[in-house]
Amino acid sequence: MTLSEIASIAASSPGWIAAILLIASGLIEISPIKINPWKAIGKAIGKAINGDVVQELESVKKAQTDIAHRLDERERIEDDRNADRQRERILKFNVELIRNLKHTKEDFNEIMVVMDEYEAYCENHKSTYKNNRADLAMENIRRVYREREEKNDFL
Repeated sequence: MTLSEIASIAASSPGWIAAILLIASGLIEISPIKINPWKAIGKAIGKAINGDVVQELESVKKAQTDIAHRLDERERIEDDRNADRQRERILKFNVELIRNLKHTKEDFNEIMVVMDEYEAYCENHKSTYKNNRADLAMENIRRVYREREEKNDFL
């Protein structure tokens, strides 16, 4: 079949023109514009078939994000409570020292670990945990520790 015969068939039937253009558009890619009607048709069919699934997936993603935010907030609250408990231990230990109660060296070592953790938490969470209120108590504990260390005066 020659090109002129194809042209005469196409001129006599407009449906043939549409069919030829549709087939040609799937086979011929014009640069730089990429036209692929099959891909668009496939996407449209996919959206029609999977629309409910996609909508449900979006709902699940939103719920998952909400749960993650709530979990992060719970973890922050728990970390703050833990820091509060550490501060309470520090303050209680300092009150015991002020009342001249004796402690073992291990007691001092344990409270020093608590103090280090508390100070690190306060330092790392300056923007969210503004509660470093045990500075004087920690200074006193360190002072008493040094004095007892020099005198070897632990319980």
